[in-house]
Amino acid sequence: MTAPDETLPHFHAIIPAGGVGSRLWPLSRAEAPKFLHDLTGSGHTLLRDTWNRLQPLSGADNIMVVTGRAHRVAVIEQLPELTEANIVLESEPKDSSAAIGLAAAILHRRDPDVIVGSFAADHVIGDAPAFRRIVSEAVAVANAGYITTIGIAPTEPATGFGYIKSGAALAVEGAPHAQLVDCFVEKPDLATASAYVSSGEYFWNAGMFIARADVLLAQLAETRPALHHGLIRIAEAWDTPDRDDVVDATWPLLEKIAIDYSVAEPAAERGRLAVVRGDFPWDDVGDFSSLAKLLSGGRVGDLAILGEGARVLADSSSGVVVSQSQRLISLIGVTDIVVVDTPDALLVTTRENAQRVKAVVDAIKQAGRNDLL
Repeated sequence: MTAPDETLPHFHAIIPAGGVGSRLWPLSRAEAPKFLHDLTGSGHTLLRDTWNRLQPLSGADNIMVVTGRAHRVAVIEQLPELTEANIVLESEPKDSSAAIGLAAAILHRRDPDVIVGSFAADHVIGDAPAFRRIVSEAVAVANAGYITTIGIAPTEPATGFGYIKSGAALAVEGAPHAQLVDCFVEKPDLATASAYVSSGEYFWNAGMFIARADVLLAQLAETRPALHHGLIRIAEAWDTPDRDDVVDATWPLLEKIAIDYSVAEPAAERGRLAVVRGDFPWDDVGDFSSLAKLLSGGRVGDLAILGEGARVLADSSSGVVVSQSQRLISLIGVTDIVVVDTPDALLVTTRENAQRVKAVVDAIKQAGRNDLL
């Protein structure tokens, strides 16, 4: 099966552009979160790269972005093609169930036959033609009535991702790689992850979901009726003059829960969730260790460097340096180091400890130093 040559009928892409990316502090901040950065040296932000991947599948007029009110200007600057009707602004973060559910409810009112696909704004995906081919398969499975996810074929026993266990093959025309999902598994330890990868039955959970909007909303109504009711109430008012009043009255009361728990896991238990194997390169850039793997250009020996005009001298050193200042950074004889230099904060750690950066952010919050967040 080849990549589609034209947009997919009734398909609308949803880009949830939220979260701060606290494990990438001090590069990623509340006012400039991960998705607004170029983390690969491509010349585009992660948000722009996400848009560029999806536009051939849906068309520019059929991409909806859900983001915080504080990021409206930056998002529009990155995506000038984004129409006013297709930007959904959150007054406060409510996690993926509310973000994706509201977008699906709005789109369903505009087109009862709409198929929605949700794709995070801050992931890195290689081989765009392969990505489009797999999304096309997932849309075919969604047309057959399943809520569908794309599982990433694991390349190593990673412990930082959740896993999806695949089950029986599905006979869906146009989707030769579709299988039922047996269950979701939380982040495992190394021994368990190694067993998962060896079995060939598990995929990384990349948080991509494709479904008919009516099917997704029906599952949400079954498992989280109060959340569903609130989202429908907002969607009914969305394209009317009452939007702001209804949003302000309803949104703060919505349950904060990930769509994995509200929709995907219950659907898997009922045999309603399918997975399509994604063989394209994928990374959620979850920490600076991941970033070091992604950076192919701008290297000094074994040291990966990110930052326009970065000034780095390195002798017998490896790791990653991210520079947003004009300071000269000199490294001598250090292995797998992480240095992130910004105008108001400096982070020094190792790739092994990259996941612990979130603890620094938590400490800054407790200290009340919101100016550094």
